[in-house]
Amino acid sequence: MPEPSPSIEARQQAATQFLETAGWPAARRQPLAGDASARRYDRVWAVDGQSAVLMDAPPNAAGNLDDFLRIGAYLRGVGLSAPRVLARDTAQGFLLLEDFGDGVFARLMADDPSRTRALYARAIDVLLVLQPRRAPANLVELTPARLGEMLEPASTWYLPAAGGIAQDGAADLAGLFQTLAHNMMCELRCLTLRDYHAENLIWLPDRAGVAAVGLLDFQDAVLAHPAYDLVSILQDARRDVCGDIETAMIARFLSGQAFDTKDFQACYALLGVQRNLRILGIFVRLAQQMGKPQYLHLLPRVWGHIRRNLAHPALAPLAAIVHQIFPAPTVGMIERLRQECLTSPK
Repeated sequence: MPEPSPSIEARQQAATQFLETAGWPAARRQPLAGDASARRYDRVWAVDGQSAVLMDAPPNAAGNLDDFLRIGAYLRGVGLSAPRVLARDTAQGFLLLEDFGDGVFARLMADDPSRTRALYARAIDVLLVLQPRRAPANLVELTPARLGEMLEPASTWYLPAAGGIAQDGAADLAGLFQTLAHNMMCELRCLTLRDYHAENLIWLPDRAGVAAVGLLDFQDAVLAHPAYDLVSILQDARRDVCGDIETAMIARFLSGQAFDTKDFQACYALLGVQRNLRILGIFVRLAQQMGKPQYLHLLPRVWGHIRRNLAHPALAPLAAIVHQIFPAPTVGMIERLRQECLTSPK
């Protein structure tokens, strides 16, 4: 059995001790926006004004930090920008990281929409540099079977919340998806960061080329089809990406590569269905299990991605079963889940 989580006060005391041991005594701390995991992030300032980022990843809740350290070192080794590690205590789950600042791509795009296309182009260029390189060893591979298994949150969490049909149909969905993925996807696998989107990218104007893109939240990296991270960045659950930019960035990605465009776009749509169905389930789980209702208002956008992807002719059999099993998220459903989240103890 996992050990019980420490109290908030005990965790804060442990963080303070870690900072003191790391040479940052009496550091001032300010919480940063977290992600969808149990990790917490604080910006910390030393007495001399130097800043860094404290990652608090409780070992019993957020996994160990070895993967973050290993993938981060790999990314820096190939000329990309992952935060340098200033101090670590992996046993307790603390890292002190280089502070990339506040130039989050999503925020920069919202403040100045004229920058949107150029920032997405830089994000695509990172993939073009990263994907041809030999990936680190011992990564999980997202095979067709594994991709099908990863649909489980949609049936376990979203389906009952939305009032869908019995889960027998969900097993049929996983089997059909595996068959389509096996038939449609090429054997090529590359390093895939998985959570590659505009809130995990930081603009670093003092760096050149692809190094100007600061990378965050890469510890869950896997081996997957090259379209996976492209779907992640262009079919964002958190913000709208206009169709013209999505089309232009796919073309930028494919330019000069050996992919058959028609086959690649079918794989892109298939992975778009897989990724977004999984996100539906995860967002409901975050609300119901972890008390995070803020993700519920994103469900209609995610459902919109699913519908667009299912319109691809190669996915007609998948479209039939998805529309049979899963109801669309409605305003009433989202409000009901939100109220349940606010009134039920977690």
